[in-house]
Amino acid sequence: MKESVRIFRFAVIGTLNALIIAVTVWVMMDELDINYLLSNVVAYTLAQIHNFVWCKYWIFPIEKKSNTWRQVLLFSIAFGMAYGAQFLFLIGLVEGLNCNEYLAQFIGLFIYGGINFVINRKVTFK
Repeated sequence: MKESVRIFRFAVIGTLNALIIAVTVWVMMDELDINYLLSNVVAYTLAQIHNFVWCKYWIFPIEKKSNTWRQVLLFSIAFGMAYGAQFLFLIGLVEGLNCNEYLAQFIGLFIYGGINFVINRKVTFK
């Protein structure tokens, strides 16, 4: 598969993930009055589950037989690294720079997405 097709597919699924995250954060923060940090954790966890299925079968399909449990482990590690960077970035923006919590959540999506794509492309679905 051409890399441009892979990046396009990643952008499509990334957009869906962003919607999952945005709706979850909005419902939890506005409707349920839950802290922005817990809202962020729950939102990214839901999006991660959605993301794995699409990455395995559509964005990074592997023609040869693959070990799904190994991919789940590596995908989880990639998620942890990308999410950790995003989470620290979020806290830095909100607590350190007094950035709006919603804007910080949105900006964090790009940090998360970039790191997640690179690690999954180079390690998880290689």
